[in-house]
Amino acid sequence: MQQLRPRGSATRRDPVTVAIAIEPERQADWEGALRPETGVLLLEIPTNPTLRVFDPRPPAGIARDRGILFAVDATFSSPVNVSFAEIGAGAVIHSATKYLGGHSDLIAGVVSGSRELVARIQGLMKIYGPAPDPHMAWLLDRGLKTLEMRVERQNANAMALARWFRDRDEVAVVHYPGLPDHPDHAVAASVMSGFGGMLSIVLRGGPSAADSFTGALGLALVAPSLGGVETLISQPRYTSHIHQSRKDREALGIPDGFVRISVGIEDVRDLQRDFGQALEAVPAGG
Repeated sequence: MQQLRPRGSATRRDPVTVAIAIEPERQADWEGALRPETGVLLLEIPTNPTLRVFDPRPPAGIARDRGILFAVDATFSSPVNVSFAEIGAGAVIHSATKYLGGHSDLIAGVVSGSRELVARIQGLMKIYGPAPDPHMAWLLDRGLKTLEMRVERQNANAMALARWFRDRDEVAVVHYPGLPDHPDHAVAASVMSGFGGMLSIVLRGGPSAADSFTGALGLALVAPSLGGVETLISQPRYTSHIHQSRKDREALGIPDGFVRISVGIEDVRDLQRDFGQALEAVPAGG
């Protein structure tokens, strides 16, 4: 993400934000995307919904050398699994609606960083008005008290389910950074203390198989959110990537038949039984 100010503009104090997408695996791409006006390097770890884990250390070093802000969207990893401040992030962003709250009953966002950065953000909140009400703040405080316990259980459940899905004939691909065959497993193992509660699968039968699978679930719930105590299922083609064409989704590694799973804290054996009967409800050939 770049914050650009048009030169010679009468509105020089009003920044224009321009997002430039790069291949995070290539450090040269980070260097090549920089402009004199660049204010922020932004990285999401893991990514939604393909769960790639790109190494945050190279962009952190570039930002430090250039004197610009390196920000990380750490919603999927949660503070339990990664301490991005220790890696060099100047700002760590969370959708507190997800793991920090943990009970699917609040809407909030969190940015942590230096006192100066937080003071600037608080000033913007006063202007734009997204201040949390007292009850929401209480709900978030309640959720934080059990964050570590919940995430550790979700980590364990997701790992067990990823291994279980990998042995199912109905499943063509399992995306989970804790699996040794994940493309970023080595990076994830080096920067994460736990591999997270998010996993994704691609069903061999394509979109009709995904529809049948999600429609047959009993314990897991079909919903677009994530990070709560309950297991939530979604298809990106209906939610986060609904406005993209099938071709564009496939280019991003999200073919039809792709199902994202936010693993909860239920007994993993109950989840395996529910997923098993849902897979068996998929008609032959999808």
